[in-house]
Amino acid sequence: MDKKNSCLLVAFLVVFISMEVTFVQSQGNGNRNGNNEKKGIHDAASTHYELLSPNEETGQERVFCLARGKCQNKTLECPDQCAERKPKKNKKVKGCFIDCSSKCETTCKFRKPNCNGYGSVCYDPRFVGGDGVMFYFHGATGGDFALVSDNDLHINAHFIGTRPAGRTRDFTWIQAISVMFDSHTLVIAAKRVSHWDDNIDALIVRWDGEAVEVPTDGEAEWWINDGVREVVVERTDDTNSVRVTVTGLLEMDVKVTPIGKEENRVHNYQLPADDAFSHLETQFRFANLTDLVEGVLGKTYRPDYVTPVKIGVPMPMMGGEDKYRTLSLLSPICNACRFQRQSATATIDRYLVHNYQLLSGAAFAHLATQFRFTNLADLVEGVLGQTYRPDNVTSVKIGPAPPFTSLPCLQVFGSSACHSRR
Repeated sequence: MDKKNSCLLVAFLVVFISMEVTFVQSQGNGNRNGNNEKKGIHDAASTHYELLSPNEETGQERVFCLARGKCQNKTLECPDQCAERKPKKNKKVKGCFIDCSSKCETTCKFRKPNCNGYGSVCYDPRFVGGDGVMFYFHGATGGDFALVSDNDLHINAHFIGTRPAGRTRDFTWIQAISVMFDSHTLVIAAKRVSHWDDNIDALIVRWDGEAVEVPTDGEAEWWINDGVREVVVERTDDTNSVRVTVTGLLEMDVKVTPIGKEENRVHNYQLPADDAFSHLETQFRFANLTDLVEGVLGKTYRPDYVTPVKIGVPMPMMGGEDKYRTLSLLSPICNACRFQRQSATATIDRYLVHNYQLLSGAAFAHLATQFRFTNLADLVEGVLGQTYRPDNVTSVKIGPAPPFTSLPCLQVFGSSACHSRR
């Protein structure tokens, strides 16, 4: 009898283990950016459609798909469970997601960050990578770090935090995110507030340095199209919650949230009474990432990525502060960053020819100038000025490339010594 029970127990364990392995593999493979079978929202074709008039009887929204493939020229209708793409009551009602890619389907989804979903960044920053593995990255209070850095996209995060007496590390949260692409920068940030109120908007949106007001009525969205990409910031609640879409690059759900009194007590954050520590909860969905993508989160989307964190421990930690720290929230420069601004004046060709060995992402923008002077004195000085003296004889060697000059008396703010002939 004991032998029979042992055999049954072994058989059960084998079945259970095989089920668990299948579950983990399906989660990991199902979200890889390079997996063609699971493109879904990663595919630019997903939202390539024209709006049609809603169903007259039910009010369900409809679209006409324009994307090439099996869904081209087909009409898709939202399910009756979620008749609208942008429902009015976002907290309780799912929105209709229309997918004109090879999936050719409509589904109901909440339009808020899922802090347990792929590409999420929430809490005392807790990440879920593109491989489905959860990890923590604490950064540093006041620091800025690259979450994603790729050929066409760069995302930084600004960390706020506190360190109670007796602790060896900071408690940190993400207060702002900057999204850089082409020559543009979009910033989504949480305002510093002393006492939290759900009915007061603590969301900041800036486009290329200018403040943006996202309407709260009508379509409740702000958008811009520069002829290359369309950027849409749409509210998914009356306050403090938006969905951001940059065509061909990413979609992200962002929510501004505080640290509540109970959360502060349970975790012993010891936060000051006059600061709600408003911060961001975010979930990213990417399109067209390269196989060499970098960043705290970005690298987890590499097809050959193997996580270095310890699986199974309560707080698996991810390092990399030295690799991913940037000069500021708006800077794409770090030791491992890949992104380069399109407006870079130090071009790739010049970089290679002159072997400048510039930091990755550094444009080194500079000035090209031509002067025309009037009424200069005969004793004019300066690197350029001295060459306008009527008695000037150049001291540089003609012929070598490049010919150098030296000015031992040159001063930043000037001096009497600099007005004497060498």
